[in-house]
Amino acid sequence: MKEITYAQAINDAMCEEMIRDETVFFMGEDIAEYCGAFGVSRGMLEKFGKDRIMNTPISEQAFVGAGIGAAMVGMRPIVELMFSDFMCVCFDELVNEAPKMRFMFGGKVKVPMVMRTPSGGGTGAAAQHSQSLEACLAHFPGLKVVIPSTPYDAKGLLKTAIRDDNPVMFLEQKTLYRTKGMVPEEEYTIPLGVADVKRSGTDCSIITYGRMVQMSLEAAQRLMEEGINVEVVDIRSLVPLDHKTIIESVRKTRHVLIVHEAVQFGGFGGEIAGQIADSEAFYYLDAPIRRLGALSCPIPFNPNLEKAVFPTVEKIVAQVKSLL
Repeated sequence: MKEITYAQAINDAMCEEMIRDETVFFMGEDIAEYCGAFGVSRGMLEKFGKDRIMNTPISEQAFVGAGIGAAMVGMRPIVELMFSDFMCVCFDELVNEAPKMRFMFGGKVKVPMVMRTPSGGGTGAAAQHSQSLEACLAHFPGLKVVIPSTPYDAKGLLKTAIRDDNPVMFLEQKTLYRTKGMVPEEEYTIPLGVADVKRSGTDCSIITYGRMVQMSLEAAQRLMEEGINVEVVDIRSLVPLDHKTIIESVRKTRHVLIVHEAVQFGGFGGEIAGQIADSEAFYYLDAPIRRLGALSCPIPFNPNLEKAVFPTVEKIVAQVKSLL
């Protein structure tokens, strides 16, 4: 095992897959000499050269479309969008082309493309560079949606995503890039659609993902000091979703709080709540299903206002207490 950052784990996953498979290549804005807006691709140009590490123009619609075309003819492109907000520019390619080709051509055409992109707030990047748009992507059949919360998960899930024959939206959390964690030095992958119970508990389940996992774990630690034993379930991928682990956790604790950074109204938490309500777990609940997401407003630039918009440890603690 070695301790590396979330960013280095992503870099390692891409490098190992490019060594393993010559059809894998990487393109995006300023990813070569500049190494990307968050330095994730540092050293990759020197290792693989300009034919496999390609800078693109500031034209998301064009290079995402090019990635889809390359995937359709047998390549495995990794396409980086500098910020996930920019997916709005190329939504037709991402949701109206890539996920449907395999179905429209009876399985004769595949689109094995990974779109990597920094997502979420917490960096003072304001309204057009801080959104969490995963619920939009999860709505479209044919797209897989992954949001890792640790270096270990980021590396294992990305390697699996690159090997997948379907388009995978890989949403990375900006505030986690410099966080560190232990990662095996030997080969490993993590299957999509398998949640991870980051902390076992008996009194309440927090169902969450992305950077809210670390915040939920901190909240669980504070609650434990007051005798409240919270379970934290990291779903890791929204599509496919590990329905079984969520239901088992809720049946055990009889209380559930769903936490995500995205705007609560219309967020993915509503889907998780629906899955619980439609299952046998509903009859085990001792309190209503509760959600905690961001306020329904554009993300402010001011740090104090930005913090007020998002879930915090204090808000999570208060919500759990209100359920018990």
